[in-house]
Amino acid sequence: MPLFGLGVWAAQSGKETYDAVLSALNAGYRHIDTAEMYGNEKDVGAAVNDSGLKREEVFVTTKLWDSGLGYDHALKAFDVSLQKMNLDYVDLYLIHWPEKGSQLKIWRALERIKKEGRSRSIGVSNFAPRHLKELLVEGSEHPVVNQIELSPFLQQEHIYSFCQKENIHLTGYCPLSRGNRFDDPNLCRIAKEMKKSAAQVMIRWALQRGHTVIPKSVSPERIGENANVFDFNLNNEQMKILDGLEEGLRFCPDPAVTQI
Repeated sequence: MPLFGLGVWAAQSGKETYDAVLSALNAGYRHIDTAEMYGNEKDVGAAVNDSGLKREEVFVTTKLWDSGLGYDHALKAFDVSLQKMNLDYVDLYLIHWPEKGSQLKIWRALERIKKEGRSRSIGVSNFAPRHLKELLVEGSEHPVVNQIELSPFLQQEHIYSFCQKENIHLTGYCPLSRGNRFDDPNLCRIAKEMKKSAAQVMIRWALQRGHTVIPKSVSPERIGENANVFDFNLNNEQMKILDGLEEGLRFCPDPAVTQI
């Protein structure tokens, strides 16, 4: 899985999503993250198919919503997602959110999808350690990815340390804190030192921590800027400063308090 990609949450279905994905692929992105809930899977698939790239060159992630509806629903929902995207397979299929009740039956459906080769890997999103434990103990396959909200201002150390121990890779969404901390003095100082933008520094921080990062944008200029993060490295002192920015700045619900 490429460590850098494009997220399309909140991108409008139709031309906006299609153009953003095509722009990203033309800019060198090779990882696109969508979801059933976003309502734009069709546009993602169309852009991937129209890009001129070989299917195996693009890593596509999508996610199951309404996971509380059971095993059969999960299988049908995956079929619908695949049909919308007009793809033979996806590279990663995730349970989007832990729901009240056992996730094990849903996980069994994802295991079947993987076994059939229709998704090359399976994982979860917004799962706290207590949500993961059942799958780790009872599942035949371990989740390979947990996608959570991550930024220098929300590091979710309890999830990070647990997933590191269990060899579950983290993908961070909302990595730019929706632009709400671009004026942070420490962030601005490091950006000035590196001759980079605050957004680029935040993305680089995530990459150097080993996370996959999927910033969302529909602007070709911003899509290009966000990708320009592979020609510099943050030093240990800069990383330490960024690590110290944690303040629990959250824009999505906290998985640690989700009841299941």
